[in-house]
Amino acid sequence: MCRPCASPSFLHLIPVPIDFAFQAMAERSDRTPARWRRPFLRWLDGVETGWAVPLLIAGFVAIWTLYLAVAYAGGGLHPDTLEAWTLGRHFAWGYPKHPPLTGWVAASWSAIFPLTDWSLQLMAMANAGLALVFVDRIARQFVTGHKRVLVLLLLMLTPAYQFHAQRFNANAVLLAVWPLATWCFVRAFETRAASWAIAVGFTTALAMAGKYYSIFLVASFTFAALAHPARRAYFTSASPWISVVVGLAALSPHVHWLATTGAPTFTYALNHANGTAASSLGEARNFLLGLLAAISVSSVTWMLIAGTRLKQFPDDFAAMNPGLRLLFYVAVGTIALPVLISLVIGTDLPSLWALQGLFLFAILVVCGTNYPIERFYTVNLTLVVAGVALTAVLVAAPIHAVYRNDHGYEEGRNFYAQAASELTREWRELTGEPLAAVSGDDALAFAMAFYSPDHPHYAQPFEDQSPGGLPRKTTLDRGWAALCFRDQDDCSRWMDGVAGRAGHFVRREFIVQAQLWGRPGLTRDVVVLMVPPREGGAAPEGVADDFSANRRATE
Repeated sequence: MCRPCASPSFLHLIPVPIDFAFQAMAERSDRTPARWRRPFLRWLDGVETGWAVPLLIAGFVAIWTLYLAVAYAGGGLHPDTLEAWTLGRHFAWGYPKHPPLTGWVAASWSAIFPLTDWSLQLMAMANAGLALVFVDRIARQFVTGHKRVLVLLLLMLTPAYQFHAQRFNANAVLLAVWPLATWCFVRAFETRAASWAIAVGFTTALAMAGKYYSIFLVASFTFAALAHPARRAYFTSASPWISVVVGLAALSPHVHWLATTGAPTFTYALNHANGTAASSLGEARNFLLGLLAAISVSSVTWMLIAGTRLKQFPDDFAAMNPGLRLLFYVAVGTIALPVLISLVIGTDLPSLWALQGLFLFAILVVCGTNYPIERFYTVNLTLVVAGVALTAVLVAAPIHAVYRNDHGYEEGRNFYAQAASELTREWRELTGEPLAAVSGDDALAFAMAFYSPDHPHYAQPFEDQSPGGLPRKTTLDRGWAALCFRDQDDCSRWMDGVAGRAGHFVRREFIVQAQLWGRPGLTRDVVVLMVPPREGGAAPEGVADDFSANRRATE
């Protein structure tokens, strides 16, 4: 993000007279601020006393949680968030698709907060807020005062901490873990204290428990330590070796889980490694372009703030603080290493996998300057960030909600709660018992587990079902149901296979309609297959008749 700013081909684009005019205005404003600016300046005066940054982050979390509540009022939670909660209901050292951290976080959160949409939306934004807290812990190692706020404001202009964060999954959970681990690594490298070395071991293990992509963060720590001039002092101390031992020990339960379950997470990850040389080049290009797009608004904003002072970049870089130089090497590693690996083994490489590392560039750009930044710019940027957030809540969120109520989501989020309610009603009418297990289309099954008052357990096709993707006989005997949207042909064919295995079942269809603030929206057909629990090995009374009727209806 820095190097293009320093190139001579870019600097001639900055209108010098205008830049000097802005700089003069900024200096005058700092000397004699307008009355309306004074509350903001008092707020910035509180940065070092401890209340300004927490207030900023708390406001950010609150307003963007409100945005999610309004924008998705007619739709359910994202399937990734529902999956995290569903899998986390039973503690395990690993889950079929990803390491266990997302499930642990969702389970811990729902043990305290209610099972509602706003609760898990708050969880997602609290994770983003915690990420900003840890970013500030790093920034305060190098700058004081309003420059700390400037780092956070630039990050708030990226999509990572709002729109990426709301989809709480194995990528989003790293938003907080990566800066935490980086902060510990910087402190361990500088102090070589055993306590920080232990912290590095635990936090890097935590990052790996979030997603295996974090191996690039761990490798970047190693690269940074080797490239740094103080590498000899670090590697001849006990610090790195303590970190390695602690990290391996902390990960050992997950490694044991991998060894005893056939490593399904590795199998899932390897599904992304099937590209060719040409496709890998395209993936690498799109990866870099995606990251550039994500930081484009922040980059332009910083160019306007720095102006012609960007010419000082080579001198600033040469005089960079040793701690910042360490972060620079980490930042290079988190971008270069994924690209190199993708080119070598041919993996998918979406840019959203690396959004959690953008904080490194914001810290480097702001903290690496040796010239003062006028508070005039920080106040203005605060107003811009607040204006964007308020516009999103008051204008964009209602428009988004109304549009989606009429046009829907690809994954069918508009219908999750309605489908769960209707299947629960029909199951109880049929059996008089709570529903114990659910499967079918993953998104609908996760939604059924969350939105149904019975909260049935998700019968995972990865673990709880036999080869061929069919439920085990014991699962069916205890009572089981599945849901598919009618237009999902693969899911419907799978249901037919389950029906043949079950022997006794009830198949029904119903229509669900989206609702937004009392306004009806689009509709969609849902197909359900219900296998009532056996009583003494025989089908419950009436099921055989339902089976015959439904069989005739579907022939």
